[in-house]
Amino acid sequence: MQHYPENVSGNFLKLRNKLISSVGKAIGDYNMISDGDTILVCMSGGKDSHAMLMLLLALQERAPVDFKLIAMNLDQKQPGFPEHILPAYLEMLGVDYRIVEADTYSVVKEKIPEGKTTCSLCSRLRRGIIYRTAQELGANKIALGHHRDDIVQTLFLNMFFGAKLKAMPPKLATDKGEFVVIRPLAYCAEKDIAAYARGMEFPIIPCDLCGSQENLQRQNIKKMLQEWELTYPGRTEKIFRALTNVAPSHLADTELFDFKSISPKADEEDPLFGDIDQELALNLAGAVGNRIEFMRAG
Repeated sequence: MQHYPENVSGNFLKLRNKLISSVGKAIGDYNMISDGDTILVCMSGGKDSHAMLMLLLALQERAPVDFKLIAMNLDQKQPGFPEHILPAYLEMLGVDYRIVEADTYSVVKEKIPEGKTTCSLCSRLRRGIIYRTAQELGANKIALGHHRDDIVQTLFLNMFFGAKLKAMPPKLATDKGEFVVIRPLAYCAEKDIAAYARGMEFPIIPCDLCGSQENLQRQNIKKMLQEWELTYPGRTEKIFRALTNVAPSHLADTELFDFKSISPKADEEDPLFGDIDQELALNLAGAVGNRIEFMRAG
């Protein structure tokens, strides 16, 4: 089955192949999908979840393992929600799907004062419904559409507002261990997903519940990162790569590294010089000292 429009450009096909490759690499690196899995693909109707479903469908055709995809959309009963769009689109694709109706909109509006951020409560309510639906359908994996930029933004949100060095993992087990949550778009840049979504002409459904809250902390973090990217192209990618290249001994969490047991041994790394070989570090220090003496003598 061809999962893209006819008469697309060569650049679009390159972009599509790039995204398929990135999703495939993330799945392989984190062992996200195994033979016999049933994956509940959470569809919000936004560009990210649309892209995730389409890329997983493309990979399903070529994967060496057999897995099942079930698309799920939660109709939260927002006023004016176009409830017919996703069912019609998914039926056109021939994808197995479930539309779950739950009036979380009224609950959020009742509990959260006007003007306050609704995302936290809305997210908790959605999570419970998703877990219940996965259980009912016999799904053992839950796929969410968070991409690389979401992960980096979450890192800074947790640092700035939660005093935690924590982001979104590409794969995790739920609290009770019933399901594994995967993020197949973890290696994909948002700008690439947006370009792909435009080329695919997905029927995008905006979130009217929280989409108008322009002053959310996440929006401010996103703006900061976009400004950095303009000044230093590739910075977001480097920050994400840093999450995959962590040195616990060079942070300060005593639960992750046994700082108390550190003692001066010949084979230990010199903390003053980071990863530089200790003998080389001492030689460099001696050379600097000799240079200073030479300058004084001169």
